[in-house]
Parts: sequence; structure tokens; C-alpha cells
Amino acid sequence: MVVNVEQRTSLYRTIDRLAEAGLVAVLDTERDHAYPERTVYEVTDAGREAAREWLVDLLAVPKREFPQFPAALSHLLLSPEAIPDLLERRLAAVTASTAKLQAALTGQAEGGLHRAGLLELEYLHAVAVAEDRWLAVLIDDLRSGRLAWSPADFADPQ
Repeated sequence: MVVNVEQRTSLYRTIDRLAEAGLVAVLDTERDHAYPERTVYEVTDAGREAAREWLVDLLAVPKREFPQFPAALSHLLLSPEAIPDLLERRLAAVTASTAKLQAALTGQAEGGLHRAGLLELEYLHAVAVAEDRWLAVLIDDLRSGRLAWSPADFADPQ
């Protein structure tokens, strides 16, 4: 059973939807006059199975994700001369992020954390390294003139 909890909504509505689908159940309700009512939920067998199916899908099936940066690249309304400076700013931020991720990976590994616990950091680091390299090449192509365009290049051919 698939319940869409990705929509932005309140925590309470999300829990209600999970409960309606039988994925969580009320374990206990506590009342204390000094505090609001507190409800404790537990994950049901159906909830564990739904979570397992969701995780399998996330790991095995690439999804079309729409980060903002590729969207910006597909709508370059600026001149090729204006873009390298903007991309240099991004490259500096990505390079700093890459260094922080590498330091975190090194620190966690030296702290004895099992590699399985570092996979998310490893992935984020690999993506940052790839973006760093790609940005450097793109900036060089723009600055050298190997990549250039004019508004006419994007005019609607009729």
C-alpha cells in the first residue's frame, strides 16, 4: 500500500493519513493536566512493509528529480560573458562544501563509524566532486570562447 506523505502538510495530517492507511496505530494516549494530550504511535506490520517497499524503490529506481540548478541551466537568458562570474561563485561554494564533506567523512571514519553509516555522506561528496569538476570545465569553456551563444541561437525556427 502506498501513501503519499511527500506532500507538504502538517505533521498531524500526515500521521492521520498514515493511521487511516493502517501504517501506524495508537500505542498509548497520555493525559496530564499541565500539558496537552500526548499520543504515542507504533509502526504496524503494514507500515514496516510499506517503508521497506518505499526504500527498495528509492534505492533501485532512478527518479526524475528537478533540482533548481539544472533548471537554471536550461533557461540561460544571460549573455555568455555574464555567466562565468556567477558560476565561479557557485564553484567556490561547491568546493567549500566538498571540503566539509571530506572532513566529515574522514572524521566519522576515524571515529570508528562503519562505512554503511557513511554512505549518504559518500554519495553527497561524490556528487559535489563531480559538480566541482564539471563547473571548472564549463567556466574554462565559457572564458576561452569554446562555448558561446547569442539570443538568435535560441530563436524559435519558423
